Amino acid sequence: MPERHALLSASSSHRWLNCTPSARLEEQFPNTSTVYAAEGTYCHSLGEQKIRQYLGERVKRPESEEFDTDEIDQISDTYSQFVIETLEGLKKNGPAMLMAEEQVDYSDIAPGGFGTSDAVIIGKDEQGRGALHIVDLKTGRGVFVDVKDNPQLKLYAYGSYRKYGYIYDIEIVRMSIVQPRLENIGTFEMTADDLVAWCESIKDTAKAAYEGSGDQHPGEWCRFCRARAVCKACADEAMNLVKEEFVDMDAGVPVLSTESSSDADKPAIPVFKQPCLIPFHSLTDLLPTLNRISSWIEAVFAYVSSEAINNGVEVDGYKVVEGRSRRQFTSTTDVEKAAANAGITDIYRTELKSLTELEKAVGKKRFTEIFASCIVKPRGKLTLVPEDDPRPAADLTDAHEEFQTLTEE
Repeated sequence: MPERHALLSASSSHRWLNCTPSARLEEQFPNTSTVYAAEGTYCHSLGEQKIRQYLGERVKRPESEEFDTDEIDQISDTYSQFVIETLEGLKKNGPAMLMAEEQVDYSDIAPGGFGTSDAVIIGKDEQGRGALHIVDLKTGRGVFVDVKDNPQLKLYAYGSYRKYGYIYDIEIVRMSIVQPRLENIGTFEMTADDLVAWCESIKDTAKAAYEGSGDQHPGEWCRFCRARAVCKACADEAMNLVKEEFVDMDAGVPVLSTESSSDADKPAIPVFKQPCLIPFHSLTDLLPTLNRISSWIEAVFAYVSSEAINNGVEVDGYKVVEGRSRRQFTSTTDVEKAAANAGITDIYRTELKSLTELEKAVGKKRFTEIFASCIVKPRGKLTLVPEDDPRPAADLTDAHEEFQTLTEE
């Protein structure tokens, strides 16, 4: 997979389209990888290998001691099967082609813009129209990614249209997101003309983003911004909300609490309202902003902690300490050798194979025949989400069993 990234990347387009200075602001901070990103990269590589193998290519399965798990194998299966089924569906209407991990260019819309589309499929749809289908794999479980009017997929689609449109008469564009961990598989469709028109409409915004001009605009798109911890717009939004909604006011001035007059030189501590004293409808109106502020607070603490731990920056009133650690073996080989030398053989335990392993071992049909009565799918954890979330509302008949009251604790 390509290592370099565009300033105006498709994956960050939701951010720079809404906050044009963000792309240049993020340049000031390292694009450090996380374990989640590394896991996602491996899963994408595994999905690509399965697709290429289906296409008849001789490709080696990617290796990873940390991420080669049953869950990742199942996620890549779901993704690759969706791509293959989409390809086969188009083949019923005539010749079709599939490109995995295809690099596309949309620099005529966003300066320097390029990216890598997980899967690009071209053929004819059921009505005989030239069809372009973009498929994007999402491995996260924390954020539900909506496929509707998704700018990342639109830019991938435009780049693909720009690359292959002169060869194929593409009339319709379909874009799909496959996010197995949230059971999110959706497709959004638009005409090629509408796609081009949308891209033309964002040219000025993309130019401003490339130049770093415009006003900072905080919103839910700030979640993964590398600059959000030091973003003044985010800080102002958080502080204004706290002052207006949660701090007790006396003639418009926060009521400050100090233990005695001798503490005058200490930072004043605002007195916060109890949530139960704020009308419930007012609290619900604040939820979208509170979600952003909570995420911003975590980012601030992570940034300050990183500066203190990794760069030795002193933080007034705080210190760096070591957390509790647990003993661990140096390696399996070392333990096996030590045990063998001591004549100890009982160092392993037998465990039941996972559901996925058994299913692959005996085949899906036979697996269902044998183990169907042994399988249950527990209800997922109940979570409050915005009403435009495409998942169906949960049955709350037994919801009281999911929670414990404070008195029970």
